[in-house]
Amino acid sequence: MRGTRSKFLKPTKSQLFFFFFFYKPAMASLSFSITTAAPRHRRLRSFASPPLSRRRLSVGATETDANEVSPTVVPNKAPASSGGSSFNQLLGIKGASQESDIWKIRLQLTKPVTWPPLVWGVVCGAAASGNFHWCLEDVAKSIVCMMMSGPCLTGYTQTLNDWYDRKIDAINEPYRPIPSGAISEIEVITQIWLLLLGGLGLAGLLDAWAGHKSPNILYLALGGSLISYIYSAPPLKLKQNGWTGNLALGASYICLPWWAGQSLFGTITPDIVVLTLLYSLAGLGIGIVNDFKSVEGDRALGLQSIPVAYGTETAKWICVGAIDITQISIAGYLLGSGKPFHALSLLGLITPQVFFQFKYFLKDPVKYDVKYQASAQPFLVLGILVTALAASH
Repeated sequence: MRGTRSKFLKPTKSQLFFFFFFYKPAMASLSFSITTAAPRHRRLRSFASPPLSRRRLSVGATETDANEVSPTVVPNKAPASSGGSSFNQLLGIKGASQESDIWKIRLQLTKPVTWPPLVWGVVCGAAASGNFHWCLEDVAKSIVCMMMSGPCLTGYTQTLNDWYDRKIDAINEPYRPIPSGAISEIEVITQIWLLLLGGLGLAGLLDAWAGHKSPNILYLALGGSLISYIYSAPPLKLKQNGWTGNLALGASYICLPWWAGQSLFGTITPDIVVLTLLYSLAGLGIGIVNDFKSVEGDRALGLQSIPVAYGTETAKWICVGAIDITQISIAGYLLGSGKPFHALSLLGLITPQVFFQFKYFLKDPVKYDVKYQASAQPFLVLGILVTALAASH
């Protein structure tokens, strides 16, 4: 790690540039995307119609999730006009319009709205390394690392999740690209492999570019890809359990991109591992926020999300406790490490989060989840950057 230690540490020009260049444009998309980052099952609705077009998918009770729901036939094709939003379609979020353009459909499956947290993680890792310099080569390395973490490996994760949810989606939301037949099975499988291999290829390129003797970034990419697979696919299917599923998401969205960014410009140290794993517990809390809106569907499908397993009243306190206690613990760690300025800054960013928890989330976690996320999560994201800057000293 570079940098000098003093009683009150002043940020360097490089760190200030990180803050103003990346934080302002990324914050709006991050606070919005955090509400949709975790792939979730949708509430059950009933539909009746003929079988799928193109290469057909049978809706039966053979997959792990489908055996507790009554089989329903899905429409022959998506309606020509669904009244949805073209913008939502490109971002891959609910309320999307129906598209026939195969490239727009491919983009929709990768859910671009989920990329910003991974991009932000790379930024934090690069900042924490203390070795990032605003030169053309370092900026180019960062962009390639962001492409690996966001469009490639997150796109792989989201497409894979939709593939393994296809039979449930055929019942819950039959107009989604896969169950509607807007994209064929072979096209989906091809996309999954291309995104995975593309991400792993970029990881290998970054290791060579950084001059690593050991392919650390490739190992991280392989580990993240494995977590993505066992999160969505049977027999493990981590998403069936609220604890394992949300912890896997927290690690994937906070630890892995941070470690990749830091490995690119420096070395992952034990204190960084501790800090990022702690933030994964906060990521668990964020994942629970997304679970409240799916309680009915999760219960019907036998998924043991935290609200289903413990009830909404207990679950909402588990949620805010995971978020707040994690950050307070990290602030204490920074204070004990002789970094009072960063510790106090982090405590200052926790205060508005607690305020919005009482104002919105604890009153009604289902009704106010979006308002809470939009109001509170920018302070959490900024706190992660403060921690990264503290680690760079």
